[in-house]
Amino acid sequence: MPAHALGMGASPFPPIGHIHVIGICGTAMGAVAAMLRDDGYRITGSDEKVYPPMSTFLQEKGISVREGYRAEHLQPRPDLVIVGNAISRGNPELEHALDQRMLYLSLPETLKLFYLRGAHNLVVAGTHGKTTTTSLLAWLFEHAGHVPSFLIGGIPLNFGQGCRRQAGKYWILEGDEYDTAFFDKRSKFMHYLPELAVINNVEFDHADIYADLEAVKKSFRQLVHIVPGNGMIVVNADDANAVEVTRAAKAQLLEVGYSANAAVQITGLDQGPEGTAFTLLGHRFTVPLYGRHNAQNAAMAVAAAHNYGISLSVLEEGLRRFRGVKRRLEVRGEPRGITVIDDFAHHPTAIAETLKALRARYPQRRLWALFEPRSNTTRRAVFQQDLPRALALADRVVLGQVARAAQLAPGEGLDAERVAADVRALGPEADFQPDVEAIAALAAREARAGDVLAVLSNGAFGGLIPRLLERLAGS
Repeated sequence: MPAHALGMGASPFPPIGHIHVIGICGTAMGAVAAMLRDDGYRITGSDEKVYPPMSTFLQEKGISVREGYRAEHLQPRPDLVIVGNAISRGNPELEHALDQRMLYLSLPETLKLFYLRGAHNLVVAGTHGKTTTTSLLAWLFEHAGHVPSFLIGGIPLNFGQGCRRQAGKYWILEGDEYDTAFFDKRSKFMHYLPELAVINNVEFDHADIYADLEAVKKSFRQLVHIVPGNGMIVVNADDANAVEVTRAAKAQLLEVGYSANAAVQITGLDQGPEGTAFTLLGHRFTVPLYGRHNAQNAAMAVAAAHNYGISLSVLEEGLRRFRGVKRRLEVRGEPRGITVIDDFAHHPTAIAETLKALRARYPQRRLWALFEPRSNTTRRAVFQQDLPRALALADRVVLGQVARAAQLAPGEGLDAERVAADVRALGPEADFQPDVEAIAALAAREARAGDVLAVLSNGAFGGLIPRLLERLAGS
């Protein structure tokens, strides 16, 4: 059993040996639970959806996971309960923990108290590009021999996992602006003690917790406010909102972008067979990713890493060896010469950038966009006008069912049929098809060799991709 809870000097808590995690099968929750287990804590957990690969991963780590939420899962009494941000009042385990006055923390609080105090923390934030930029930055530090620890909301292919504790002094974290827990409505990134912050962009998103763009900006201003005066903020010079939220920063600002007034300007953008090439700091780089937005992501990571003394030649080699991130323009198969792409894009801006990147990667090929309105923002009518313009960058569009539509008030939800009609008015052929099997059948009938099918969702889209691959292979 560890000597105390925090691993950094005297602990304000009683000795901690047994930790119970409510909602353990979330990507970040499971990764941190495994890290705590590796550090010698006894870990138990529960979730309502216990299935591979996370269930298998936790089992291999020797972590006991119980399905469903019951008060008896907290017997014997744990020394600490970690509460996932998807857990709300009424959850039987949470209610029991509160009734029994158990010690509880959110996941970001746990990271801060157990690992981030005393470390040098680099936090990547922004509405779009967080996962890719964080993955790039962690890999560049790894390639340079700094053996960083990291927490990433995806699976970087260079690492094969989204969270790892290593021997170096640096922690590189994806800074999510979503709220922390039922009892803490601050953004998660407020707990990460940034000495360097990267702000890629700032747009309206997460309509379930933010009233408007100004509320989103306020959260990013709070992040800027906690970066120390001897720290640094790397900001996208081309994003007016990102520049605006950094105006009162006490830390040094480094603006990176395509703009002529950027302190570190991106020039010479060129896309070829090996990916996207660009010039930065007088040096030529190539990253095996596609799209103007990914060149921006790479440039932000390079600028941040160079600030820590990593040479441009080492950074150049590191970028070339970057393998990408699962579910970011990931090719899942090419049955009958039809390329099936899996991408996490769900915000109109991200959808547009993804489709532009695919145009650059696959010129002269027919491009499909198969979109599931699933995020808490896109399933609402917030982007009713913006989604058609983004989706119309494809040649063929199919919209799936609005996720959890019954939970929305009348008039609150996205009208997917109207989106399809508005796309058609802009030129491309478009359909609304609420049945996933019917979408797969439609694609199998209409797709031809050379087509590129981009499946856009921040979830599983009802298992559409495996169904597509099976249908296309068999048709």
